[in-house]
Amino acid sequence: MPHGEAGEICIKGPQVMQGYWNHPDATAEVMTEDGFFKSGDIGLFTEDGLLKIVDRKKDMILVSGFNVFPNEVEEVVAAMPGVMEAACVGVPDDKSGEAVKLFVVKTDEGVTAESVIAHCRKNLTGYKVPHHVEFLRELPKSTVGKVLRRELRDAGAA
Repeated sequence: MPHGEAGEICIKGPQVMQGYWNHPDATAEVMTEDGFFKSGDIGLFTEDGLLKIVDRKKDMILVSGFNVFPNEVEEVVAAMPGVMEAACVGVPDDKSGEAVKLFVVKTDEGVTAESVIAHCRKNLTGYKVPHHVEFLRELPKSTVGKVLRRELRDAGAA
């Protein structure tokens, strides 16, 4: 990938697995034909030549054929005054395949879905702007504090 463009990180070397023991189907899902392990992490090379992990492939949202990385949307919304934290997932959409649904924990009751969407329109490309905004008291998290997008995805599809 060119510098600054995101793609899946693939790894090869003597210390990297060559597949799953006696599971050729599972191996075919995670290995390339030339022996690279597909990590599921999305990364890009910075101008300094450093590899930066920006998201997970399974969390990526596909809107009308365009990739939306949740971390980018979440960072923009979390920087908004009155927002403590945010997380987004893809939900089914008849027009675009998937749409961005945003879950927000706010610290200011003046923050509305409309103000969040307006903030996103100013700071994100159009297809990345959330179509749905839901406010929660807290985001579901693992015991180590990682947001559980799977739980949000399950709740968001309902």
